[in-house]
Amino acid sequence: MAREFSRSRRVGQELQKEIALILQREIKDDRLRLITVSGVELSKDLSSAKVFVTFLDNDPENITQGMKVLKDASGFIRSLVGKAMRLRITPELRFTYDQSLVEGMRISTLVSSTIAEDERRSQEFGTGEPETDAEQNDEQDQDQAEKKD
Repeated sequence: MAREFSRSRRVGQELQKEIALILQREIKDDRLRLITVSGVELSKDLSSAKVFVTFLDNDPENITQGMKVLKDASGFIRSLVGKAMRLRITPELRFTYDQSLVEGMRISTLVSSTIAEDERRSQEFGTGEPETDAEQNDEQDQDQAEKKD
């Protein structure tokens, strides 16, 4: 019987939920207020986990401090995960900053500003010449029809 998701993937999803709850409820450090667990990658033997986190505050200094706090608290978080989840081996947690959210926002902003700039230019310079050959032919046909009348 083929399974749609591997065990490491299912455990990773549950681990992500548990770590997010622990960071929200158990860790009282102000430097970890605006943190999101964006993903977890588990090794095949479930002995180590790479936990991807993002910070809503994009200040590099705050991110560095937050990552240091997570590294220092990883043992405590691991013990809480061990109590919450029934696993034979509680995975070793390694926290990694995930820049994909920040990069996605940057690209989205670039696309939005490019679209706004194109709209501004089209309004500034007007529509000018027809854009396609079909529109150009239609315009020529209208001109010829007006001359005949």
